[in-house]
Amino acid sequence: MTMRIIKICMILVLGTWMFSCTPEEGKLGNADVSEDELVEGIAFTIEHDANNPNIIHLTSLMDSKYTPQWEHPQGRSQGRTVTLQMPFEGTYQVKFGVQTRGGIVYGEPATFTIDDFYADFVNHELWTFLTGGVGESKTWVHDNGEYGMAAGEMDYADPSTTVEWSNFSPNWSPGPGHTGDANIWNSTMTFSLDGGAFADVHNESSGGTKDESGTFMLNVENHTITFTDANIMHTQGWDFKTTNWAKSLKILTLTENQLRVAVLRELVSGESEWWMIWNFVSKEYADNYVPEGDPATPYEGEPNEDLTTTTTTTKTWKMSLSTPYNWTNLTGGFLNNWTKPEDYIATGWAPYDAGMISKISLTLEKTGASGGNYTFTDASGNPISGTYTVDDINNIAFDNAISFAVSGWVSLSTSSATNYEKKLRIIKTETDAFGTITKLWLGQRDPVKNEYMVYGFEPSGAAAPDPTAAWKNALAGKTFKPDVDWFIDWVNFPPDFSGGWTSASTFGDDYTTNGWVWTEATRAVAESASLKFRLEGGNLKVDLTQLKNGVPFTATGDVIIDAEEKILNISIPLVDYAGSPASWLNTSNPKSVSGSVNDWYFVSHGGSTLANIDTNGLWLGVVSNSIAAGDDKDEVLAFHYLVEP
Repeated sequence: MTMRIIKICMILVLGTWMFSCTPEEGKLGNADVSEDELVEGIAFTIEHDANNPNIIHLTSLMDSKYTPQWEHPQGRSQGRTVTLQMPFEGTYQVKFGVQTRGGIVYGEPATFTIDDFYADFVNHELWTFLTGGVGESKTWVHDNGEYGMAAGEMDYADPSTTVEWSNFSPNWSPGPGHTGDANIWNSTMTFSLDGGAFADVHNESSGGTKDESGTFMLNVENHTITFTDANIMHTQGWDFKTTNWAKSLKILTLTENQLRVAVLRELVSGESEWWMIWNFVSKEYADNYVPEGDPATPYEGEPNEDLTTTTTTTKTWKMSLSTPYNWTNLTGGFLNNWTKPEDYIATGWAPYDAGMISKISLTLEKTGASGGNYTFTDASGNPISGTYTVDDINNIAFDNAISFAVSGWVSLSTSSATNYEKKLRIIKTETDAFGTITKLWLGQRDPVKNEYMVYGFEPSGAAAPDPTAAWKNALAGKTFKPDVDWFIDWVNFPPDFSGGWTSASTFGDDYTTNGWVWTEATRAVAESASLKFRLEGGNLKVDLTQLKNGVPFTATGDVIIDAEEKILNISIPLVDYAGSPASWLNTSNPKSVSGSVNDWYFVSHGGSTLANIDTNGLWLGVVSNSIAAGDDKDEVLAFHYLVEP
């Protein structure tokens, strides 16, 4: 047998041996660590700090390939080491486990003892807010939506978003009574720091009363709370929503009078995972709360003048076919982002019937300074007539309760809420560039929830709304100056204008980082320049002033707005930085998509939008000169302007 044949045979034999002897234990699903191995002193240690015995150090001794898992008096943790600050004397348990191929394996609990109380660990405002302080106790109750804080006993938050301490946005606030058990309003939860950290939870429900007494631990760094021998107060009929009502629960808000805690709804509920935010107020605050009335809404006009006219004194409002109804919070913020009929249809639950909506109108005839006659025409074409008055908080009070269908299950109704009976409130208006009202939102105050159902009306026979009205309103009458703290940036081409690599820290008094464009000479030109937008006969114009080569320069141009493309076509070149290292910066846009050198892109950058232009300023961009002619346009040079105080 030749050496070549021998080598081939050896390779085949070796390969067969390696394949056939792959151990069954290598398959996923087999734990390679047993519960008996995870014992204190072998798998992990519990040690008192040498300088402060109320500090406990937990340390894993396992190989680094294992991820340690800890259950301890302050909740759950991962990591090779964990440090606990234990203020109260007592005996406590620790469970140690590791993540294996077969899942998490825990050993038997180990214990440690704290001999003395250490007050410094509870000398924190969050401990005081929750308990009233050392030696005190404090009781909390469910928020019923009437205390000027949350909308009800719970909210919901999307787990794909940030839901953390002081950084969360509920995606649904259903209002009081959502959990369906009227007895919960008699429930209480008391936290005490008298001789320890104790929690007493008294739950009342339609199924009976349940009392729990245990301890709790507040983690002020991670903003979590953990209960032992008790659960956070909640509607008992909702026990099935999660397996964890006690361990490492997220505290989202904790003040002297408000507590909001997030509990994760789990798949065991039969629904998708979602954050349930439980809202509480201190009992003392609730017992002494005196309602101040609803806050002001955005509308600030003269109601009887705006509802009618100063000449004929009569005006008809047609229900809007684009946005006939919505809901707002008490300060007038819309709860649904609906701008067209398709938005209603897309929800699957919000009805939209153009045939019904098109028949609905409201005609108002002013007969005095604060009142007159009204006629509602309902979706069947039937008139409902009577008299009305307006008050100093913009309520329209009708002589009869009004209620008729708008679309499907949605009705237009006057309110039955206390102090709002037979009323609709003017919530907000929309205007064109001349200040003429183009849409009127009337609100029905919900008798239970802190919200309005609002109805959109437009003047009958009004011309089609000007699509550039919002732009003219945002710009006209304002003077913008180049931002010397965040002068320019380069961003990706629309639609997102993402990216950017400069910041406020690379301009201002820093003439080194971007010295090729930003110097004292550039700053002098920027500080001399301004763009003043104004309306002239309904048309937007801009006045430019600046120093050019040290000489005062002025120019006036027309501004044509393409609202859909978000482009301002400005007939004059903008700020010219001649005489400075920035002289090469664009004063026009020779490479715009439309081919017009006058096109300036409204760049949504640095959090700037049309709605917050007064605070975040205006970014105007041109296609960057760094792109050769004919290439794809993938970069925009954006100039930042701020509203002059």
